[in-house]
Amino acid sequence: MFVRSIVADAFGTNCYVIAPARGEECLVVDPGIGVTDRVAEVLAEHRLRPAAVLLTHGHLDHVWSVTPVCGGTTAAYIHADDRYRLVDPVRQLSEPIRLALEQQFGRSATWKEPETVVEVTDRQTLEIAGVRLEVAHAPGHTEGSVLFSLPGLPQGIPSDELDRTVLSGDVLFAGSIGRTDLPGGDPAAMQRSLRDVVLPLADSTLVLPGHGPATTIARERSTNPFLRELS
Repeated sequence: MFVRSIVADAFGTNCYVIAPARGEECLVVDPGIGVTDRVAEVLAEHRLRPAAVLLTHGHLDHVWSVTPVCGGTTAAYIHADDRYRLVDPVRQLSEPIRLALEQQFGRSATWKEPETVVEVTDRQTLEIAGVRLEVAHAPGHTEGSVLFSLPGLPQGIPSDELDRTVLSGDVLFAGSIGRTDLPGGDPAAMQRSLRDVVLPLADSTLVLPGHGPATTIARERSTNPFLRELS
């Protein structure tokens, strides 16, 4: 499986480009702030054609570039409970954060909603661009946070101990979890998601998180303090 990661210009958000192979249709996951040109470079270099944009949740740092990446033909996929966040996520920013972004990028923060949005549901199976994905609803960081699980591993990852990949968004990080103190966050829901969605994942799962380095479920189960206290 072809996978390339691009780190956004703000908040260190990981954007992923995923395809069965070079020269095929692809998925773009969580296109954050300032990634549009670099996504276009990856697509051109590897002759990839975007078939869908997948959003693990609706926070601005994960969806900022969704509309230009989608263009007018590619659909954005997001859980129904976070669909409202795509109407105008700029309005959901606190004034200090909005002003800081405008100062960093030298222009007013504006937003245009994607033309086509597909709402996904818990335990739904998607088959897009030759990739089969399973959706797992995992609220807590936001109401509509999800994990996207797919069979197989990125090229170059040893497969002797790993056999599948999960895109965890801001639910699970290496050594930590997503915060629950933002609007729509829920600490109790996050605990349930960690217990009922994350912990049942196989140790042989590679985790590609929304921020920070990749990890594995085996490593997080044994070292992540938020999972250890649930185990």
